Amino acid sequence: MSDVITITLNPALDKSTHVPLVLPEKKLRCDEPTYEPGGGGINVSRALKKLGSNSSAWVLVGGPSGERICKLLEDEGVEYKAIKTKNWTRENLMVMESNSGNQYRFGMPGPEVQEQEWRQCLEELEQLSPEKTPKYVVASGSLPPGVPDNFYEQLATIAHRKNFRLIVDTSGDALLNAAGEGVYLLKPNLGELAALAGKEKISAMEQEEIAKQVLEQGKCKVLVVSLGPRGAMLASQEGITYVVPPTMPQQSAVGAGDSMVAGMVLCLLEGGSLSDMVRYGVAAGTAATMTPGSELCRKEDTDKIYQWLLEHKEQV
Repeated sequence: MSDVITITLNPALDKSTHVPLVLPEKKLRCDEPTYEPGGGGINVSRALKKLGSNSSAWVLVGGPSGERICKLLEDEGVEYKAIKTKNWTRENLMVMESNSGNQYRFGMPGPEVQEQEWRQCLEELEQLSPEKTPKYVVASGSLPPGVPDNFYEQLATIAHRKNFRLIVDTSGDALLNAAGEGVYLLKPNLGELAALAGKEKISAMEQEEIAKQVLEQGKCKVLVVSLGPRGAMLASQEGITYVVPPTMPQQSAVGAGDSMVAGMVLCLLEGGSLSDMVRYGVAAGTAATMTPGSELCRKEDTDKIYQWLLEHKEQV
């Protein structure tokens, strides 16, 4: 059994293509589409594979689109556990406009998930023997219809009982419900950090104080706030640390957040400090922005950026 399990309840078969120009009321002739397995946890597992590590992607899948996701994961050499659903897995569409370089991303709603289907995920995790229990579980992405907003909270209860570290990367009510005992790490952006503090928005001057409050309230042990192109802020019992990446040629921000989580998990697995964890995470997230379309981070780019961050850490 892998040291890392990722959980994706709302996966998607991601289809991407190019057209010269997006125009209304015209028949747009697209290039041959590319298909990729998508969804937060799936992308974390795929990025971990690219970085040279293994994980097991637990995923709710149904119908031909779900079968296609499993086949694509097999092709990439990603270990997975398929929990079958009655309803078909959704498909998302990304269209790149060749003339302008603009991206148009169409995200479809997930299918209705039956109670016994999402409960099976929790039950199988609960039933893992001690020697098969992972060190880390990454719960990432949105919750589809039919899954209660407190699903990640239920997962945190199992984490507390079975003594694995739970990393949650989600938003909305799912994030608010997840925050609490049993969660090791949360990765909100500034808007989600504001929600955790019960505010509509926060300023840069408030973010450190609010991060400290989140920790004091026991909502997680470690908080990594994603700051987009400005990197990330780490808040823990050791204090506050900022990691600012170098300016790199950017092609697409798709998959940057999932690559960042993968980088952090890998560094933790290898015994890295929390500061190094965030540096490697930011390196992986930045590396993902250097790749076209929905491609994730590349190890060569990630290691090069990480080395730069180590050499410049005293300047941040």
